[in-house]
Amino acid sequence: MKRRSLMMGLAGGAVALTLAACAPMNTQPDIVDVASSNPDFSTLVAAVSAASLVDTLKGDGPFTVFAPTNAAFAALPAGTVDNLLKPENKDQLVKVLTYHVVPGKITSDQLAGKRANVATVQGQTVHVDGRNGVRVNGATVTAADLEATNGVIHVIDAVILPK
Repeated sequence: MKRRSLMMGLAGGAVALTLAACAPMNTQPDIVDVASSNPDFSTLVAAVSAASLVDTLKGDGPFTVFAPTNAAFAALPAGTVDNLLKPENKDQLVKVLTYHVVPGKITSDQLAGKRANVATVQGQTVHVDGRNGVRVNGATVTAADLEATNGVIHVIDAVILPK
């Protein structure tokens, strides 16, 4: 009788483990996943990788990222992106990228109708003007509130550069 109870208990445990292994995992995308899934951010994703910021932006956050599109990077003076992606310019690249990141999750409804200087992860501030659409240091937010598990992305039409 004890052997039968033991076998039933083991079988039940095996079934429970099998069902748990088959259960869907939480695969909600983080900021890096959201950016990587959008072909308009391929330059940004390459830059984040070159700057070794992937793990940071996959972290808990929350973060608000003002994400320049490929076209925004292409609008920089010729050779700027290639120069920033060189290993010897990694510190400068990190400075530029972290200037696009604000600690905390700030959604477009929190920006609407307001003006503020907001501290970035890089250490300087960006000027956000939400009175007529949303602009960040002159760059226009073209798509807002791309949700991620660790924050939000706002698409911008220009690369903003720290002073």
